Amino acid sequence: MSVLEERREDAARRLGCASFRRDFGVDYAYLAGSMYRGIASKELVVAMGRAGCMGFLGAAGLSPERVTGDIAHIRRHLEPGRPFGVNLLCDLQHPERETANVERLLAHGVRIIEASAFVKVTPALVLFHVSGLRHGPVGGVERGTRIIAKVSRPEVAREFMRPAPTQVVERLVAEGRVTSEQAALARRVPVAQDLTVEADSGGHTDRGVSTVLLPSMQSLRERLTREFGYGEKIRLGLAGGIGTPPAVAAAFAMGADFVMTGSINQCTVEAGVSDAVKDRLQTIDVQDTDYCPAGDMFEMGALVQVLRKGVLFPARANRLHALYKSHDSWEEIPQETRRQIQDAYFKKSADEVWRETCEHLRKTGRASEIERAERTPKRRMALMFRWYYGYSSRLSFMDTDIDPANLQIHTGPALGAFNQWARGTPWEKWKNRHAANIAQELMRGASSILSR
Repeated sequence: MSVLEERREDAARRLGCASFRRDFGVDYAYLAGSMYRGIASKELVVAMGRAGCMGFLGAAGLSPERVTGDIAHIRRHLEPGRPFGVNLLCDLQHPERETANVERLLAHGVRIIEASAFVKVTPALVLFHVSGLRHGPVGGVERGTRIIAKVSRPEVAREFMRPAPTQVVERLVAEGRVTSEQAALARRVPVAQDLTVEADSGGHTDRGVSTVLLPSMQSLRERLTREFGYGEKIRLGLAGGIGTPPAVAAAFAMGADFVMTGSINQCTVEAGVSDAVKDRLQTIDVQDTDYCPAGDMFEMGALVQVLRKGVLFPARANRLHALYKSHDSWEEIPQETRRQIQDAYFKKSADEVWRETCEHLRKTGRASEIERAERTPKRRMALMFRWYYGYSSRLSFMDTDIDPANLQIHTGPALGAFNQWARGTPWEKWKNRHAANIAQELMRGASSILSR
């Protein structure tokens, strides 16, 4: 490495918050966020850790056995002291499953989680947070567990920036799950010291604007730090639209303590998605995505950003949600429309879809939802439409020629920007893209821009 390259590398390692790098044991203030169903794979997490960054395993949608196996793989292949994290997805409808996931992660020694899609601080998050607290030197508080909370709304960020709810902590003490000493420490620190401010992004998104969101969150941080007299800094990172060196530089210029990437990592060698999907993704531009209701929040109409180029999924998903809002049952939908949905969307009859839905609910311990749906036709219709989301999502892990029109791929315009930046270089082809190399090059490029 030349002297100039050494200086460039040193500058890249100084970007962001020094305490963030120290507390997490990373060389760069750079995270690779989780992507569901193992798209953020165990291989990706290991590669990021070895390169001095940190990645989060995409545990959402995976079986407990698969998550346990992936964690074991990461531990075997990542040197001691190199950090990694695991995603924890909010499960408002089934909080007991969320708690079981936290207990499982703690049992396997996972000490860092990425909390995503939460609208409030739940008892499961409080358990993970408080169980790691202990007295530090000079009267401080040390964290044995850390939550990096993804937030896109100030009211949600406020929940994570406040101390854990007293009633929840007291209940955990009464149940013998945390100690009275830990409960006392919990009053002195926020639930999450690190929050990722998520602007418009692939997958679940509130379509926020980074230049609006980050400054407002920084102001909120200052107010709550004064209100509670914290002795530690609440650190704010930025995600959403981070795909090129100028985007990384802009994030740090606005005062971000770290950056998190997502969409650009799903088109790398390590990403746990089919090669055919990567072939598609390496060609997209910034305008080749669209929004539609999320499958896991179908009734609420919460949005996800997905690939639009060459597929019909977003248009069809929006049509299903419109039908759900305007009809009270599947049978109420005009017969011709139902026929089109079965032939073009489901590729099978409505009866077969409902039978498979019931089988899935029984396997996942939610048989009570079948009875509820049988009593409520609109709920039954929603579950059938949710089946379509599951089907279209599974296609991205299979041969995409099976049903290319219904392919559901979560991604954002950051990948289109990266594709433009990589054009004419070896990285134009995804088979030359490695998530860790991309991370290092984005940070080096950003430091060069800022130094100029």
